[in-house]
Amino acid sequence: MTFLMIIQLLVVLLALYVGSRYGSLALGAISGIGLAILVFGFGLKPGSPPTDVIYIIIAAVTCAGIMQASGGMDWLIQIAEKLLRKHPDHITFFAPLCTFFLTVLVGTGHVVYTLMPIIVDIAIKKGIRPERPCGVASIASQVGITCSPIAAAVVAFVSISNANGFDVTIPQVLMVSIPACLCGLMVAAACSYHRGLDLDKDPGFQARIKDPEQYKFIYGDSATTLDKKIAPEAKRAVYIFLTALIVIVIFAAFQNLLPTYPTLRAVKGATDLNIGQDLTLTADQLVKAKVTVAGITESFQKPLAMNLVIQIVMISAAALMIIFCKAAPKKAVAGPVWQSGMVAVVAIYGIAWLADTYFSNYLGEMQTMLVDIVAKYPWSIALVFFLVSVLINSQGAVVVAMLPLAYKLGIEGWVLLGVLPSVYGYFFIPNYPSDIATVNFDRTGTTIIGKYLLNHSFMMPGLVCVITSTLVAYVLSLLLH
Repeated sequence: MTFLMIIQLLVVLLALYVGSRYGSLALGAISGIGLAILVFGFGLKPGSPPTDVIYIIIAAVTCAGIMQASGGMDWLIQIAEKLLRKHPDHITFFAPLCTFFLTVLVGTGHVVYTLMPIIVDIAIKKGIRPERPCGVASIASQVGITCSPIAAAVVAFVSISNANGFDVTIPQVLMVSIPACLCGLMVAAACSYHRGLDLDKDPGFQARIKDPEQYKFIYGDSATTLDKKIAPEAKRAVYIFLTALIVIVIFAAFQNLLPTYPTLRAVKGATDLNIGQDLTLTADQLVKAKVTVAGITESFQKPLAMNLVIQIVMISAAALMIIFCKAAPKKAVAGPVWQSGMVAVVAIYGIAWLADTYFSNYLGEMQTMLVDIVAKYPWSIALVFFLVSVLINSQGAVVVAMLPLAYKLGIEGWVLLGVLPSVYGYFFIPNYPSDIATVNFDRTGTTIIGKYLLNHSFMMPGLVCVITSTLVAYVLSLLLH
């Protein structure tokens, strides 16, 4: 690695660090400053922004936001609350299951904000230390992203893998990620089951509730959604949303049902083709240029791409909810699901473009440095995914930015599928909105960000879950392979 490469890498890392300090839209916007320095300051050729992933996020978040505006999200939360209140003694296990499956359904972990106050309330009323269910439930809300058929991380993994010769479908990814992540969450929940002192034995908590005002604050009003009346239109919106998910999974599993269109591909064995005296094009470049040359390219029928299928189905479902479920678009735009999704769009746009610009310009050097390591220990790419996630707070952005590099390093697709859970590492530094919100929701003060920053309530369940999930996913992917 040359001195200039190191300086430019520091620019990338500094942009990500500063962006993470400001959070929200700043992460993507400040990545743009890093991109400008690389392009205008160092003269690097700009990479490609991940437009396909961005379009999918917009479609999925619009659909989920419309469902929330119709009241459908309230019904899902009610169902989860009924389950939790029916089994309060085991809330440390059931809370992460609820937040996990809500994320799987909706494609974003930000639905946890509605459910977390209920988890805290049930734990307090049962005398259970809220840190136990809250810590692992917050982790579960993000772990579910790699298990959702409409999440950017999953769709990006499939599309990038297919483009790099690893033919995998969304259902095949979920067959690995869902059982692996559930195993990881249950191990993390088991480790959290007796974590810390019970509330009646915690001297700090007992001293706090001696203050009448604090006692009233902690044990006063109950958080619940059960008193909300769910309109028929809200339930109808949920049915439409679930139907859309099922349609996407069916099309992904049975792509012969999709319409096909003529397209070009390189003839096997075709490499370079000289055109004129000064121009040399590869067969792949001819395919991209849609140029047909006998013996070099050939036409074949290709099914509609899954990224387009997801966009069409999600947008159509959103329209059906507006027409038949009285969902107000203005209310959807003002809702947390749509807003957090648009923030994710900007973050992925800036981060992935910045990363692609750096890595695409130094691919040869990267291959020289890392090829020996990944050849001997291909699973080590999981450490790279995890560390990048710590910096950029987006699993979708990690996949878009790092997966193409991993394939170019020669790592097999089944290995990359096996380490997919490792793209979640942003619990490590507790600055993510769901973690911060969880700390604020816990009225007892047991869910904390420690004095030394890294000694926080999410570290143990996060590490246990990600390590266990990655190990299980690696084994499952190997068996399926």
